[in-house]
Amino acid sequence: MLDRLTDSIPGFRDKYGHLFKEKSIGAKTTLLLEGEMARYMYFIREGCLRLWFNKDGKDITFQFFFENQAVSSIESFIDGKPSLFSLESIEPSRIIAVSKKDFSQMLQDLPELNENFQKIVIQRLGHYARLFLSRIKDSPMERYIDLVNNHPHVADRVPQHYIASYLGITAVSLSRLKKRL
Repeated sequence: MLDRLTDSIPGFRDKYGHLFKEKSIGAKTTLLLEGEMARYMYFIREGCLRLWFNKDGKDITFQFFFENQAVSSIESFIDGKPSLFSLESIEPSRIIAVSKKDFSQMLQDLPELNENFQKIVIQRLGHYARLFLSRIKDSPMERYIDLVNNHPHVADRVPQHYIASYLGITAVSLSRLKKRL
């Protein structure tokens, strides 16, 4: 993802590469808590992260992110408002972090980066729209089948209780759905 954002920009790595910090994190590492300000954009080199929120004491997974994807609480990162989500790793991961201040400066300096970033935000909005529509029109079985067919890596790498949460059902209900298939 980071390469897709920056490879077409001559001299990017020489001028801005030092602003990106790579680090390894363990499973269940919290990078952002719901209600905090998103101060970093993360690019995943290796691993899996999830955005989630708390609903009446219940952990609701909203989205999964894997290798070559960028993640932050975009609304918080862009608008400087408290995050609606928490962000944590599901498995040991290697990520690259860039601060909001540095990223904002790069977006101002580099129209190509700004254009590429806007494309990523639009893709993310498309994902949100599909998720929203799926929650309205599809049954839990249809949502699970769609997940397995279109995102098999999620079923392979993500613990079942997070998948159930993402689908809006309990782990027991997910187990029953899987037996019916």
